[in-house]
Order: sequence, then C-alpha cells, then structure tokens
Amino acid sequence: MFDEAVNKTCSFDVCCLCTHSCCQDAKPPLTSERKKIIASYLQKQKLPITNPFTHEDYSYPAVDAMGFCIFYNKETKKCLVHPVKPETCRAGPVTFDINRRTQKVEWYLKTAELCALAHVLHENKPAFNAHFEIAKKDLLTLIQKLDSKALQAILKIEEPQTFKIGEADLPEEAAEKLEIKQPPKQ
Repeated sequence: MFDEAVNKTCSFDVCCLCTHSCCQDAKPPLTSERKKIIASYLQKQKLPITNPFTHEDYSYPAVDAMGFCIFYNKETKKCLVHPVKPETCRAGPVTFDINRRTQKVEWYLKTAELCALAHVLHENKPAFNAHFEIAKKDLLTLIQKLDSKALQAILKIEEPQTFKIGEADLPEEAAEKLEIKQPPKQ
C-alpha cells in the first residue's frame, strides 16, 4: 500500500497541491552514479534537456533563472525524472546531518510550515515509518557514495526548519571521508 504512495509522482497527492516548492533553490546532491542513471533516463525518455547538471562544491541538477530544478515541470508540478530522482528528493521531508562528536548520522524531519507532506507523515505513523525506512536507506547510500569534498559541502548547508527524529551509526566509509577517527570495534 505505502510503496504505491512512494512511487506516485505526488506523494499522497499532497505535493501536487502544495504551494511551497521543494524544487526551487534546493540543489539536491548527485553522485556520479545518479548522474549516469538520470542521463540514461533522459535519453530513453527522449527528454531534450541539454546540460542537465551543474557542479560547484558538489554536483546537482541545473536550475533555471528562477532557481527551479531543470527537471521540475512548472505546469504539472511534477518531476520529469521522478522514477530516478536524486536520493534527497526521494527522501522528501526527511533530511540528515552528521554529528562528528557522536559519530552519528542524525535524521531530521522538515516542519509542517515548510512541507505539507511532512505534516501528513507526522500525523500518519505507519506511513511515516515506511517513508522513514526508505529515506534512511537512500540517504545512507548517498552519504556513502558522495566524495569527501561533496559530502563536506552539503553538511555546511543549514536546514533550520527541521526537528530531530532519530540517529544512526555513521558508516565507516563516511567517517573516513570526513577524517573522523572511529573507536576500535569491540
């Protein structure tokens, strides 16, 4: 049941009705692998998007003059690459930070004021739990696959309209990238 909702372009139809746009000024990070997947999808779907990616401190989808993701269709409010969209987009209102002191990945949920889907998930525990499991898996994959420079750059991005919902052990690969010395395994 919930997988169907996750796979819909507009989760629970909430996103299609939303007046906020998480597709504006977001710049979701892309691994090399995700860029290849998206480029292949664009080609297979015959979507005429040239120069779909930008790279500053990390790679992300190109944006238009108004800061909207190049893959966002303003008329339909749908993602053109939804089946292969970036991990942070799939995670939706769940985001993360890395606490170097505790060596934990900290999970955060955006506030209802910022994200209507976050409100729906907060009110529906089974849906939240299912979404959170998918989000954690996707975000941990992202953390492990981003290079050191990209991971450090995205960790500098502030997300003030969030609240902590959990934490997990920092994957060893990420600790190494961030030059965090982990205690010896017991």
